Amino acid sequence: MSITDNTDFADRGAGRSIDWKMPVAIAVLLGLMVVAPFVAYPIFVMKLLCFALFASAFNMLLGYTGLLSFGHATFFGGAAYATAHAAKVWGLEPLTAILFGTICAAAMGAAMGIVAIRRQGIYFAMTTLALSQMAYFLFLRAPFTHAEDGIQNVPRGRLLGMIDLGETMAMYGLVCAVFLVGMAVIWRIVHSPFGQVLKAIRENEARAISLGYRVDRYKLGAFVMSAALTGLAGSTKALVFQIATLNDVAWHMSGEVILMTLLGGVGTVLGPIVGAGVIVAIQNMFATTGFPVSVIMGAIFVICVMLFRKGIVGTLGQYLRQTRRDPGAKE
Repeated sequence: MSITDNTDFADRGAGRSIDWKMPVAIAVLLGLMVVAPFVAYPIFVMKLLCFALFASAFNMLLGYTGLLSFGHATFFGGAAYATAHAAKVWGLEPLTAILFGTICAAAMGAAMGIVAIRRQGIYFAMTTLALSQMAYFLFLRAPFTHAEDGIQNVPRGRLLGMIDLGETMAMYGLVCAVFLVGMAVIWRIVHSPFGQVLKAIRENEARAISLGYRVDRYKLGAFVMSAALTGLAGSTKALVFQIATLNDVAWHMSGEVILMTLLGGVGTVLGPIVGAGVIVAIQNMFATTGFPVSVIMGAIFVICVMLFRKGIVGTLGQYLRQTRRDPGAKE
């Protein structure tokens, strides 16, 4: 073998160097999930994980498909109502109730998506908002939701008939499992050929159409998947707090998840998790002070748009890439 061949072989080997960023991030996340309930209030951590999954599911639609939906609260709260009713009235096993809520969210996503995907841009967003408001009033009037009272005292039950979810740590284990499964599904969808088509639609929908892709079908598929994963988060939250209320389906819930995604970083895997952590922590911190939390979140949104439009994770990633590309830039 010649010297040139040796050099080429070395270059190819260097090009295939292992990227340790994702395994390290997963290891850190798992470590934090193990330690978190011992250093923070477990219910707070479970709420954070539910909203992190909610934001990640929404990011799959906005960050990877380019569709801004103002109606995701319908799937989050609708699944919470379905799960709460199934667990309390029908007496279903907790995991079965969660799956039922997830299926209901997917069905609602299909119904809303069939109408909404016929529009683009701001018209798509406004269509989802209008449909979400219609769903809100349906939930308000539906007998099984109990209007403003909501479905209260939802029993957590026994997981698979063996594990008592009334124990906080047992419930925490279920929430962690649901979160990890949901995130694994999102990661697989994003990095599949289907996910690559979604990115192509986000970047240039006209070109994707010219290449022969049935764009409407892909967008509808992404919408339904995002709705189902959102429902998974809402169903789990209903069991954690043992209640489902109108707040879960109100329009401001959709606004919160949009803020979480923008704050953490649109189109990144870890961004929505970070954004959800920041927003949930702020809400928890100011919950008993009487200070209007909406004012703080509005200020955060303005700062995010003006100073770091790529979000916390996106901006940090850009800085690290620039530093690695030009190590002497800071000197």
